[in-house]
Amino acid sequence: MAAASLAGCGSLPGGVAGRSVMPPTPLVQGVVWQPDAATLKPRGKWELLGASELLVQWSAVDGLSLLEPEADAGPDWFRIAKEPWASRIVMGLAGRYQEAVARRDVEALVSESLALTRRRWPVPVAGWYFPLEVDPSWAVAAALAGLLAELPRPLWISAYDGGNIGPQPFAEWAAGWLPADVGLFFQDGVGLEMREPRVARAYADALRQRLGRSRLKVIAEAFRPAPAGGRLPFRAATAAELLPQLQAYKNLPVFLFDGPHYVPDDLVEAVRRLA
Repeated sequence: MAAASLAGCGSLPGGVAGRSVMPPTPLVQGVVWQPDAATLKPRGKWELLGASELLVQWSAVDGLSLLEPEADAGPDWFRIAKEPWASRIVMGLAGRYQEAVARRDVEALVSESLALTRRRWPVPVAGWYFPLEVDPSWAVAAALAGLLAELPRPLWISAYDGGNIGPQPFAEWAAGWLPADVGLFFQDGVGLEMREPRVARAYADALRQRLGRSRLKVIAEAFRPAPAGGRLPFRAATAAELLPQLQAYKNLPVFLFDGPHYVPDDLVEAVRRLA
C-alpha cells in the first residue's frame, strides 16, 4: 500500500444491521485507513458505497503509538467506532513506513505487535492485521509462517505482485507460505498501473480458488500516479477510473485504499451517480 508519513478482521466480517446506509448494490465491503498526520480524525461517506468495515493499517508505526489516551492531537477512536463504515474494525498492529525497514525487522514487529495486543483497546477489535506487505521477490517469505503463529487470530496480512508473474503462479506462491488460518488482502496493483482491473480480477479468482473464499479480500487502490513534477506522487482516482475498477470485482469483498486520503465525499457522490 502506498505509504504516507506522520511527518507530512474478523474471519467472515459482515455489517451490523441498522448501522449503514447501504446502496442497492454495494460496491465495497470496507475501507482502509492508513493513519498519518493529515488523517488522524478520518471522516467520510464511504458507507454510501457499501462500506461497513474498517481496516486500520497500523496502530503503531515507527515506534509511535496511536493508542494513547484520546487527546486533541490523536485519533478520536470512540467517534470512529460509531461511524457506519466502521461497524467492524480489523486493527493493524506494529508497522514501519518503509517496506525495506519492515522486512529487515520482522521479529521486532512481531514482538511490538504482541505487546500491543495485550493493551486495553479503545474500540472493539474484530480481527488483526499484520502490516507487512509481501511479494514474490522477497525470498524469505516462507519463514513468515512461524512468526505469524505467535500473533492472535483472526489474522490478516497483505500481498502484491510487483513482478507480474501472473494469477496462477501468484496464487501458488501465496499458498506456499501463508498459514492456513491467516487471511490475505490482495493489493490489486491498478492504482500503481501494474495491471488493468480485469487482470486483477483474474488474480483474485485464482487466489480465492487456491486459498478459499473466506481467506481472500481485495484492496482496490483508489489512487493513480500524479503528473510528473507535482508535490505528491499520487492523486485520487476519478469516478470514471474507480467505478470500472470496483465493478470488475463484483461479488468479491473489496476494501478501498485508502478512504481518508483518496476517496473524499465528492468522489463518493460521483461514483454513485455513474453507477
